[in-house]
Amino acid sequence: MSSDATPEPYADPLKFGQRAQILRERKGMTRAQLADLIGVSPHTLKKIENGQQKAPGIDTVLRIAEALRVRELSELTGHPDMNVDLFIGPGHPRLAAVKAAIDDFSLASETEPPPIAHLVARLHAAWKARHEARNHREAIGRLLPELMRDAQALARNADSAADRRRTQALLSQTYSLSQFFIAYQPDSALLWRVAERGMVAAQDSGDPHAIGVAAWLLGQAHRDSGPRHYDAADAVNTEAARFLEPLLPDADDDILAIAGALEFELGYTAARRRATGTAWRHWDKANDMAARLPAGYYHPVTSFSRAIMGAHAVTVAVELHQGGESVRQAARADEMTIPSRPRRARHRIEEARGYYLDAQPDVAIATLEKAFRAAPETIRYNGYARRIILEEVESKQAPRRRRAAALAADVGLLAA
Repeated sequence: MSSDATPEPYADPLKFGQRAQILRERKGMTRAQLADLIGVSPHTLKKIENGQQKAPGIDTVLRIAEALRVRELSELTGHPDMNVDLFIGPGHPRLAAVKAAIDDFSLASETEPPPIAHLVARLHAAWKARHEARNHREAIGRLLPELMRDAQALARNADSAADRRRTQALLSQTYSLSQFFIAYQPDSALLWRVAERGMVAAQDSGDPHAIGVAAWLLGQAHRDSGPRHYDAADAVNTEAARFLEPLLPDADDDILAIAGALEFELGYTAARRRATGTAWRHWDKANDMAARLPAGYYHPVTSFSRAIMGAHAVTVAVELHQGGESVRQAARADEMTIPSRPRRARHRIEEARGYYLDAQPDVAIATLEKAFRAAPETIRYNGYARRIILEEVESKQAPRRRRAAALAADVGLLAA
């Protein structure tokens, strides 16, 4: 290698500042541009890069990593043990309290279990709050610690076999609610504990609906862990769909809806594999199930309904990287028919992905602004949205760059 060749930033003994400079230059970004994005002066950034100033605090390190779109923190720090996915989202202030409640296995607990009907009503209110709140993690994170402790206490103190089955179903539902709070936060081990415990509790309950919901969430945990886990996701969803199939001819709306949601999940994973025919075939089957539901029905956990199928079509097209098709599906989908704020925001994010694939970045940013207005916490924890915003923060088009930077500041990606 010639003496003036660009060094490899991942080869020791490069220091933090050197790595930051090399990664910045590889991105074609000036020092002034990066300094502006992370909220420091160009002079300060120069001193960091030159080693004249000690490595910055973790907040600044994370802002540099986000601005440079570094996928793993170790790429910037040089420490292979710092294997943190920066696109997984920030830790919520209530995460520690929720985790403590989930991990609490006090066998001699003095917690007096509430009446079963009381917990049923509180869980119903919590799901309602999750769908109605702009910041749904804050809404359910406030409720989850006490819900978890009471659900665990009820399950421990069940007097009869029938009560045990019912309380296990409620405990499984509480774990399901917890997974919506924990997903895309920096504690994957906690996510897996919740997903697996939810499935165990659901199986103990023998409740087909609880089993379907737990499988739906466990399949998502596998799928979102990456391509190596797609087979496991398919296995969970397929087994649950087979379990529910004999019930479908006379199924109530909730059983039919969770079966439809599982069918779509198989299509979602197929789309991730770029298996076009398989993905749309599962979407068609899910759509047929949705057509059997009442027009105004909306599943309280999965959001499965007639209305959601348009949004699901956008997701399939986006995952298949069919930009034009995703835009056509977005034009057909009426997002205002989706009553859940976080689900509506998720749909807007999927639309934005479609517009971005279709080389319409301005429309994509405008659509992400709508997602932020619907549910700020949804976009704040969504890696796809964060990537689009950070890409356009570097746009050569000044109006788009300013708009993306403003949204980045709102979302919390960059200094305001």
